[in-house]
Amino acid sequence: MEKLRIVFMGTPEFAVGILDTILKNNYEVVGVITAADKPAGRGQKIKYSAVKEYALEHNLNLLQPINLKDETFLSDLKSLNANLQIVVAFRMLPEVVWKMPRLGTFNLHASLLPNYRGAAPINWAIINGETKTGVTTFFIDDKIDTGAMIMSKETSISKIESAGKLHDRLILLGSEAVIETLKLIQNNNVVTTIQTDSEKIKTAHKLNKENCKIDFNKSGEEIYNLIRGLSPYPSSWCLIKDANEEWNVKIYEANFVIESHNNSIGSIITSKKEMKISVENGFLEVTSLQFPGKKRMSCIELLNGMSFSEDAKAL
Repeated sequence: MEKLRIVFMGTPEFAVGILDTILKNNYEVVGVITAADKPAGRGQKIKYSAVKEYALEHNLNLLQPINLKDETFLSDLKSLNANLQIVVAFRMLPEVVWKMPRLGTFNLHASLLPNYRGAAPINWAIINGETKTGVTTFFIDDKIDTGAMIMSKETSISKIESAGKLHDRLILLGSEAVIETLKLIQNNNVVTTIQTDSEKIKTAHKLNKENCKIDFNKSGEEIYNLIRGLSPYPSSWCLIKDANEEWNVKIYEANFVIESHNNSIGSIITSKKEMKISVENGFLEVTSLQFPGKKRMSCIELLNGMSFSEDAKAL
């Protein structure tokens, strides 16, 4: 059995869960590569990536290259003498990096490839109303998420599951897949499957303000899936207009109730404890939201201090 010397590459919390599992299974991680520090928030304070925080806590050898083709970085990477690299939620690697270790570079992706290649696979699986998803390990090539697959693990998605809940479950499933992949590589038992392309493949496009906006002309089920698929981050949003005021509002949680009505699409109905938005085939019962300049709150908390007229509308 070959001893592995691993370089791990990743940035967000999702990657931390995988790195932690690798270390707890007594694999040697000779280096960790993560994003460069960036200013964030209103104060523009320097923010470390979740992986950097973890690496510092565990005294791991840390590199934060700005340019992955920089000669100094490549020299530092080579000097680690790794024979395997693992990538989890990082960035596209140049060929000179992914070809460096003798045993290759594999990636863990949070979908059942070839579906949902791209930046936001967890979100889009829920937004599109999928009932199952999973994780896949594959050897990196020169395109994004297209390499030869090593293994995949599948899980169901419940009709009430948010992206946040699924994210946490896929960390556990992904950890299992990475450890099993490491054992296959150690024992020289890897059998890969080439990904096949077709027009039916769904893509996990990068999330932006436009595709996170609620379109109230869509069916209630589609809107409900968008809300839970973007909760808690980056969150769906809409405009709420009442009299001469208009707010950009984030909606984190809602229930969809099928019910016939004669209300115009987007009209808002409130009571002391309830806020409903009329959609094509029923109502969205909003349960958690955030108005500009305020913290996230329950609908009941909002209605304790705010009232809406009969003409209030969600746009």
